[in-house]
Amino acid sequence: MDFEHMSEVDAAYHLLAKKGTPVHYKELILEVIDVTHKPVQSLAVAISEIYTMMNMDSRFHYEGESKWGLMEWVPPEVKRSSSRSSGAAAKTAITKEAARKKKLESIQN
Repeated sequence: MDFEHMSEVDAAYHLLAKKGTPVHYKELILEVIDVTHKPVQSLAVAISEIYTMMNMDSRFHYEGESKWGLMEWVPPEVKRSSSRSSGAAAKTAITKEAARKKKLESIQN
């Protein structure tokens, strides 16, 4: 495969697909940097940029413990439940913010 003419995120996708198992993000990104042969001035900046691209790309799935896999590996029932839980988390955050504002108002009065 010609990784040198791919974007870093496409290279990460193909590397993960080839491995077939979740990989620690740093290991994956270092491999992406290696196979794409693109110049890197700062390793920290390169890791941050590639990690951000993976995070925004819907083909990738965060597995936990700093490991990333592919969304196509995730069973459909897990995809549905995780989207529901993120909605519940958002509602909880809004409720906590409202409670914090009320407490702040009561202190100021």
